[in-house]
Amino acid sequence: MSVVIRYFTKSKKGNTEKIAKFISEKLGVEALDITNPLTEKTETLILVNAMYAADIDNRIKDFLKDNKDNIGEVVNVNSAASGSSTYKAVKKTCDKYGISMSDKEFHTVASWIFINKGRPNQADFDRLATFLEQFKA
Repeated sequence: MSVVIRYFTKSKKGNTEKIAKFISEKLGVEALDITNPLTEKTETLILVNAMYAADIDNRIKDFLKDNKDNIGEVVNVNSAASGSSTYKAVKKTCDKYGISMSDKEFHTVASWIFINKGRPNQADFDRLATFLEQFKA
């Protein structure tokens, strides 16, 4: 199974990037931000993202649109201080561009200012490690 990891964050806190780097370490696949287009077809795109103002950032939507021909299936991995999942927003964009979206998702809360302090924490990363077992070669 070919797996590619891309992430997007605009937060100075860096929770999304921490999650992407953790996935990279566990799967042995480099995690790159979404400014790096997909140069070849991949079976699975693990898209690490976060909720911003009740939606995903337009740059994520543009990345999916611009790379649609190289994506077999998107697996959504996300965090949000609000606790809201980005699954529906990512799926809506995938549906718009004819990209297959897995029903497999990892979601966790994240800290922001004083909300969810210390998250994601070790328990969250342990859950993520278990989730990632299905993607190991």
